[in-house]
Amino acid sequence: MTTKQSMHIDPYEKNWIRLSIGLLVMFAAAVAVAGFALGIQVPTSEQRVDPKTVAEVGPWANPGLRELSPGKYEAYVLAQTWQFMPREMTVPAGSEITFYITSKDVQHGFKLQDTNLNVQIVPGQVSKLTITIDEPGEYTYICTEYCGLAHAAMFGKLIVE
Repeated sequence: MTTKQSMHIDPYEKNWIRLSIGLLVMFAAAVAVAGFALGIQVPTSEQRVDPKTVAEVGPWANPGLRELSPGKYEAYVLAQTWQFMPREMTVPAGSEITFYITSKDVQHGFKLQDTNLNVQIVPGQVSKLTITIDEPGEYTYICTEYCGLAHAAMFGKLIVE
């Protein structure tokens, strides 16, 4: 005759296991909604550049906004100790803007206020993110990684008309 053995888990512990599994399911659902329904992107490393010469060659020799077609832009942003170049850019409302961002000195961050665009900037790596802004206004971009004494003065402005 065989007897069935059970695990004898305390009811209090069973409730904590259920709660933990419920939280995991909730977190997985939140990530899925953020990634697919809200269009949140993970920044991609577009290319590698030499941080010592990046400001002298290619689009970072003259960083700024480039219109590819009506309503479609590329923004090349160069971060360096305590400033973003360019300091100001202007686009029409509803434009799709692809940001290419790199640093020539230390690690920085790039956060476009009131949007979900936020990326870490690593010297030698070009980060790429695309965003469409429909609401006219001024969107400040700030450095989100402490980069030295004048870190708080490191900002710029995207004007959407």
